[in-house]
Amino acid sequence: MASSWQVGAAGNLSAEATSFVGRASELSALTDLVADARLVTLTGTGGVGKTRLARRAGAEVRPAFPDGVWLVELYPLTGAESIALAVYEALRLADQSTRPAVAVVADWLADKRLLLVLDCCEHIATGCADFVETLLAAAPGVHVLATSRTPLRARGERVVPVHPLPVHPHAAVLFTQRAAEATPPVALAERDGAAIAEICARLEGIPLAIELAAARLPEMSLAELNRRLHTRFELLTARDGTFGRSGEGDARHQALRTAIGWSHELCTPLERLLWARLSVFVGGIEQEVAQLVCAGDPLSSRRVPGLLDRLVDQSVIQRTDTPRGPRYSMLDTIREYGQDWLAGIGEEQRLSRRHRDHYRRLARTGDREWVGPGQVAWYELLTAEHGNLRAALEGCLADQDPLPALEMASDLWFFWTGCGFLHEGRGYLERALAEERGGPPGPELFRALWARGHVANMQGDFEVSAELESRSSPLADRLADRAATDAVRYVRGTRLVMTGHPAQTLAVCGPATSGPPATSGPPAQDGPPTQGGPLAVRLLTLGITSFAHLQLGEIAQAATVADAMREESERHGDLWLRAYALYFLAMAALVKGDTEEAARHARDSLALKWQLHDTFGAAVNLDTLATSVAASAPERAATLLGTADKLWHSIGRDRAAVKEFLTARHACEGRLRETLGDAPYETGHRRGLETAVDDGIAYALHRE
Repeated sequence: MASSWQVGAAGNLSAEATSFVGRASELSALTDLVADARLVTLTGTGGVGKTRLARRAGAEVRPAFPDGVWLVELYPLTGAESIALAVYEALRLADQSTRPAVAVVADWLADKRLLLVLDCCEHIATGCADFVETLLAAAPGVHVLATSRTPLRARGERVVPVHPLPVHPHAAVLFTQRAAEATPPVALAERDGAAIAEICARLEGIPLAIELAAARLPEMSLAELNRRLHTRFELLTARDGTFGRSGEGDARHQALRTAIGWSHELCTPLERLLWARLSVFVGGIEQEVAQLVCAGDPLSSRRVPGLLDRLVDQSVIQRTDTPRGPRYSMLDTIREYGQDWLAGIGEEQRLSRRHRDHYRRLARTGDREWVGPGQVAWYELLTAEHGNLRAALEGCLADQDPLPALEMASDLWFFWTGCGFLHEGRGYLERALAEERGGPPGPELFRALWARGHVANMQGDFEVSAELESRSSPLADRLADRAATDAVRYVRGTRLVMTGHPAQTLAVCGPATSGPPATSGPPAQDGPPTQGGPLAVRLLTLGITSFAHLQLGEIAQAATVADAMREESERHGDLWLRAYALYFLAMAALVKGDTEEAARHARDSLALKWQLHDTFGAAVNLDTLATSVAASAPERAATLLGTADKLWHSIGRDRAAVKEFLTARHACEGRLRETLGDAPYETGHRRGLETAVDDGIAYALHRE
């Protein structure tokens, strides 16, 4: 029921954290080429600056792409099947259909003019080539700028090699600037020029290697830095005998590995250990999580914060300040070195399991606490940890025991359906159920079947929902668990109400809404008996019950149920479901003819929904608000309807194919055309379509 927060905003490139040095002529040629060619791939060794050049080029050409420049980071992906989904999520789409992600992306981009920057393609190059060829054939206004250590070998690809920086002046300037940005800063003088040039030449002009070397200046003199680098390269040449003579690319790659290895050797033993252990994380990490996962003999938890700061000072990791506090990340080349070291010391399997188990616990806690006062914080946390959640799920799926995958995929039901990741949730739940391998039926299997059925209903896949119910219903009977029975009733009732059978919905859901919510399962290891799932099911069931009454024209009953849902949601501090209760109250008021009350409830619901970036919830409220103000402010209503249509297009199923939603929308348009005339209506509607969604939501929430 949720997703995008800036559908239609002009891209997602963030500001660069450090200065961009040199490459003026390369940048100029690249921007011209990107504007002309449909696919350009920057190639070169790791650390040579492909990503920085691509990001800067994207920023330079942004005016030429009115639908934005969108960066898609592919390094966390483990397989080509995830490429389209990564692009889908980077574009912040909200599609709730069952179409493959590649079809959704291609369809959405068909009439857009934008630039996709696909970063770090080398490990899935063939899959990237296939995806890009499909995309460019379907979307004539889309251009792609890729970075990869090797060409993609796609049709029409223009390959641009990225070379190291020339020593004079750019590599030397980069070294000097990074020294000045070190902690503490180091100011270099003109007399240091020869030593700087020697260091940069030894490091082959590779920016990452130069930055790692410059980060060492606060702890050693320039002369000592130069001497120690010289010694290391002399030892390497004596050992291998071929360094610098086996080809330009090999020499540059070896120079980077040598610089990373030398930086690694200069770390203390505990810094090296933390570097290796941090490499299990994907997409960043918070300090507290680093302490939980990475601590262990001989590294104590209390030492981790200081060691993180040391690794930041040495440019091994980067620190980004976020509303939740500092978050640490690692460049993929540095991470690869850490992973090699972790395997070398025999800790790879143990740390991967610790990482997996931490995120399993996080998912379980989120399930328990989602219906509560921390919903916005949970949304922000899990979206930040998305890459780590994926890695943990992949670890669960690789386990011979099917239960971890069933548990984690189903514990994240609220993330899939409440935070806008239906496509991904369906994929993980299907894979977990496929891996179940006919084991003994139990609560883990039931919850996975329920979560998959819930996702199927949200996507309008009612045949699959019915098939899953035929498996989960007898299992609920076997478990003799009221919470399981109520969950089956909710999935069945949702399918019935969404397919136009409100009376049957009321018959099915009645028992699930009477009395207090059921509790389910054993007590949690670190708290009271879990109630999040059963409570969520009860509130969701109240919602579809209210909607069924609305379909039957039983307005008073609909309002009574919705009000009970609102009160119970407020009591628990919930926003997500309280917003739906307010929406049903708005619908009831609208049918009664009280447009002011309807508009008030719709605005209040919209404000809550947008805190959670719930695209579906925002769309239905915009429709209701447009109808509520159609008589008093028809121009405003036309604009609201345009914003709603924009959101529904991103969802992929117009008005979720619900007859009542479609009828109301067409009736509203008809009244507005009659009141305003066709041309003024089209002008207002187009204004809503062309406005960035955040601005459209702000306009809707403003009371005139």
